[in-house]
Amino acid sequence: MAKITFSNRNNDFYQSLKLAVEEYFTANKIGKTGDWRLFSKTIILVTSAIAIYGILMLVPISSWVALLLCMMLGFALASIGFSVMHDANHGSYSTRPLLNDFLGLSLNAMGASSYFWKQKHNIIHHTYTNVDGIDDDIAKSPIIRQCESQKWVPAHKVQHLYLLPIYSLSTIFWIFIMDFKKYFSHKIYTTDAWEMSAKNHIVFWVTKIFYLAFYVVLPIAVWGFLPWLAGFLVLNAVMGLTLSIVFQLAHVVENTEFEHVPLDETKHIETAWAEHQVKTTANFAMGSKVISWFVGGLNFQIEHHLFPKVSHIHYPAISKIVMQKCREFNLPYNKYDTLSEAVASHFRMMKFLGKKPEAELQQVKAA
Repeated sequence: MAKITFSNRNNDFYQSLKLAVEEYFTANKIGKTGDWRLFSKTIILVTSAIAIYGILMLVPISSWVALLLCMMLGFALASIGFSVMHDANHGSYSTRPLLNDFLGLSLNAMGASSYFWKQKHNIIHHTYTNVDGIDDDIAKSPIIRQCESQKWVPAHKVQHLYLLPIYSLSTIFWIFIMDFKKYFSHKIYTTDAWEMSAKNHIVFWVTKIFYLAFYVVLPIAVWGFLPWLAGFLVLNAVMGLTLSIVFQLAHVVENTEFEHVPLDETKHIETAWAEHQVKTTANFAMGSKVISWFVGGLNFQIEHHLFPKVSHIHYPAISKIVMQKCREFNLPYNKYDTLSEAVASHFRMMKFLGKKPEAELQQVKAA
């Protein structure tokens, strides 16, 4: 990875914000990790997922009921990813590292690798948010174009029309292709992957085998190949759509900023890291407790990017502090009042990015 540095000469915003947030936790005598609200949510979501899986495997039901349950299971697994796995792999679920590591493996139970996710998400994405050429979360080209510095191809003209099918396949692509690409190439996009220990290799392969056993082999044995395939695709379509849309609404919407850094040069971003996070991130539906519950507080992405070690259950409270500090330091606070407004903004943004760049239009006219 190219050496990218942020300008922290003027870091008054973040220092003032951190002090105010620390005062909030101290004054209220509460910890930054999860509490009964997160623990009860974990029990509800995990129990629900296990129960749905058990019904599908053990109870005689019609195909239509089974497909409905597959949809519910896909949504439950996405919510476990948002609420349990996400906090755990950030170390914000509990003060106990072993519990965080154990619950972080819930991602492996869903077929992916928590080992690679920690580097891809915690380190690369959270440091270089929306930096084209480094941030793997916006590296979907040429399938879709997510910022203006990425190469344009004619298919992008209609990318806003095929986004949903792409998103619905994202978890299948992640589980069966991208994890193995990272494993064998030892790279996460343009960044060298961490060196894996013997334990990491064993966990990677054992959990992949268990996933195949529980989500492929056993369901085929119970239902047969074609019914399994239909259910598997439905489950992953719901899970992929839910995960993709929530994470896309955080960064690829109108008003969020992007950076482009040529990988063969040492570059310096003339913005402090915290200000970069504010400018490249957006919140949505902050007033909806229902949405916040199911998406694990990830509708408060600004707070999450500024304080990734703080559990999501605290984001609604500290968001008031963050908004006040953004006003004080004349920084944007990108937010959408409803989920539908944020989704509409994302699709408008993707439609805009699908247009042929002006430079290329000028070249065509000149020719």
